This record gives sequence, structure tokens and C-alpha cells, in this order.
Amino acid sequence: MSEKKTRVERDSIGEMNIPIDAYYGVQSLRAHENFMITGYTMRPEMINSLAQVKKACAIANLKAGQLPENVAMAIEQACDEILEGKLHKEFIVDPVQGSAGTSMNMNANEVIANRAIEILGGQKGDYSIVHPNDHVNYGQSTNDVIPTAGKITIIKFANNLIKELNALYDALMRKADEFNDVIKMGRTQLQDAVPILLGQEFKAYATAVKRTTVNIGHVLDDLHYINMGGTAIGTGINADTYFYQIVARELSKVTGMELYQAEDTIDGTQHIDCFPAVSGAVRTCAVALSKMCNDLRLLSSGPRCGFGEINLPAKQNGSSIMPGKVNPVIPEVVNQAAFLCIGNDVTVSMAAEAGQMELNAFEPITFYCLFSSMEVLTNSIHTLIVNCINGITANKEHCYDMVHNSVGIITTLVPHIGYQHAADIAKKAIKTGQPVRELILQEKLLTEKELDIILDPWNMTKPGISGEELLEGRSKE
Repeated sequence: MSEKKTRVERDSIGEMNIPIDAYYGVQSLRAHENFMITGYTMRPEMINSLAQVKKACAIANLKAGQLPENVAMAIEQACDEILEGKLHKEFIVDPVQGSAGTSMNMNANEVIANRAIEILGGQKGDYSIVHPNDHVNYGQSTNDVIPTAGKITIIKFANNLIKELNALYDALMRKADEFNDVIKMGRTQLQDAVPILLGQEFKAYATAVKRTTVNIGHVLDDLHYINMGGTAIGTGINADTYFYQIVARELSKVTGMELYQAEDTIDGTQHIDCFPAVSGAVRTCAVALSKMCNDLRLLSSGPRCGFGEINLPAKQNGSSIMPGKVNPVIPEVVNQAAFLCIGNDVTVSMAAEAGQMELNAFEPITFYCLFSSMEVLTNSIHTLIVNCINGITANKEHCYDMVHNSVGIITTLVPHIGYQHAADIAKKAIKTGQPVRELILQEKLLTEKELDIILDPWNMTKPGISGEELLEGRSKE
């Protein structure tokens, strides 16, 4: 069996044999061997963001007179091919790595350089034609390329997340309208409280979703300010002045996003507080969704021995031993996605805090966690809509019966009979099992007509309408 053909490449560490057909080079291969951490490679979204950064830089450097036209055009073509989905398998480095993302940056530089060499008629590895550092990375550093590519990628993930959140809001509002005639018992501390409409509960879920969606949109604003041209520590060393002035504009054209040069590129290189801000907004969204899913699991518990107020769509068998058992698997998976987001947020916060002096070296783990949180939450919301929310039904009669058999409705009688009388009636109802209404009439505390008005559960769900106002309105009639 013949050995695979290789080419020899050199860096400051020494020589390595690179597969002759590989577009990556010596620094990518070293990183591949050094950082076998997650078992994954870079996400395609991050690969494409790096290609967009490199393309914009080639255009800006050409306009600044810093690259020969044929080299710049070859780099652009190589980047376009990556954006078409080609060469992604050549990005071999683990997303969690040392050196602030230098391996990611060099993987992109080497792949783009070798493809550009081919475009110009050369052989891969002949860096006299197109060099990964001297041409593809000209006027750049890992320390402005990686945070910029990361910001672009986060915006891409966020757009998908916001799209699904908006769809979830719409689905919940449809259910709010559908269930607006379902009266049920509200609960506090899992105890009977006062009546509420099932539609009101679902509208509240929708309101929380909308609020967290708006919050995510707000924290994305800072991501549109990039430190490209700041190079190593934000001072712009080795970057052409004109390149510095136009690179954000060129990157805006390439990405279709509104991107701006940071007012202070040193700050933009030192500090990554914009990332924990995004992570925090995603975590807050996850917390709200998880709470909602807790409620859905409780409301659907049973079917005979739980709340049983709603029915979730049956998606799969719930037990390998208990026949007929169906579990709330979709809300459960959203809960777990939320747990992941919460844990990732802790990591992102620690990584942002761990920066030292002119650079934060921990952006690789920051992006790994943020990308994961946003993708997992986006996917879990999608399955929540399609496989759960859209198919929820209400057990209307059961909900109505529980309201009328509940002691909780005694609360609305307090303004009319006093707290102590109401408490005594509640205790007696619990002890004897008699309905509250029956006990009130027995003790002649109120008339049947008055109880019809005060204990109307529909009126009890309308904020701002008191029993006295209802009685007053009935007396005027």
C-alpha cells in the first residue's frame, strides 16, 4: 500500500508534512493536533463569516494599493467559493483552542491562500504566489479578525432565533384567542387562587416571549461596531490608514449588514462585554421559555390524576414499561435547552472577565458557547411550536368544574362578608366538601342574586371590575 503524497511546509516551529491535496497548511495542522478538545470543527456560519472578513479586507487592501490586483481578485474568488459551501472540510481546527483564535484565523488564511494560488495557476504550498500572512492576512490580526467574524456570526444566529421567537409569539397569541372562553382556576404556590382564563395565561406567555425578543434585539446593537483595522491591540499597527478607514464599509457590503468602525478600537480589542450581554439576553429568554414549559407540563399532568386542564399532542411513547404512558417530551426538551443556555452563560461571563491587559484570549470558548446556546434555543423553539403549541387543546368542562368546586373563589367575597367570615367559610368548605356558594346561602351572608353576580367567574377575570361595582350596576338595572 503506497504512502499518501505530502508536501513539506515550514513555520517558526519547524517542518511538517501536509497532505499534498490539502488546502490547509502547517499552522492549521499543528492546531488540529494540539487542540483535540470538543471533537468538532468550526461551524459553517463562522467559516463563512471568516471568508466574508477576508474578502472585505482583500477589497479594502486593493483600494488602498496594498495588494496586487491579481492577488486580491484571487483571494476574493477563493472567499466566494467558501461562501458557496466549498472547502469547508478544509477547516480542520477545533473551535475551542488556545491563542485567542489564531488557529481559526490561520486556517482561513491558509485555505484561502492555497485556493488563490491554484486560481493563479500555481501549486498548493507555493506561498511565493499568495502568502497566508503577507497577502490574505495583510493589515489584519487574529485580534481584530476573530472578534469581528464572531460578531457577524452571532448576528446570523440571532436573526434565526428572533424569527423563531416571533413565530412562537404568533402561535401563543392564536392559542390565547382560541382559549379565551375557557375559565379555569389560577394557582399560586401550586394552591388554588382565583379564576383566570386559559387564554389570559397563554397571552401572558406570549407577552414574555415578545419582551425577551425585544431585549435580544437591543443587545445586538453593539455587535455592529467592529475593531477591524485595529490589528494586534487596537492601535492599528501594520494596517494602511486608508484600509483602516474603509474596511468596515467594505465588510458591510460583503455581509449585507450595517457595520461600523468602533470609536475606540483599543477598547474593542480589550473588552468583549458585548458578548456576555448577548448571552445574558439569550439566557433570560431561555428562563422565560423554561418557566412556560414547566407550566405546560403541569397543566397537562394526568391524564386522570393530575391537573388535566390541557392536552399536549402525543408525540411518542413515554415509557418502556408502563403501557399507554405519554410524556410531555417537547416541553421537557425545551427545559433542557434552557439549562444548557444558563450553563453556557456562566462560561461566557467567566471568559469575558478573564481578559487581561490589551486582549481577551478566551473568545474561542465564548463563541463556542454562544453559538451553541443560540442554535439549541432556536431549534427547541421550532419544535415547541410545531410539535406542541399548535396542537394544544383545552379540557373546557373539566376546567369549569374545578373553578366551581374550588374554595379559591372565596377571595372575591372578602369585600362583602369580610376576611374572617370568608376564612371561616373556606375552612368549612375544605372540611366538609360543601361548595362555597352553598355555605354562604346556608349562613344567609348573601342572597342568591348577589352570589350570581359576585361569583360570576367571568367577571372575576376582568381587571378593574369589583364586586361592588357589579352589584351597583345590577341594582341600577
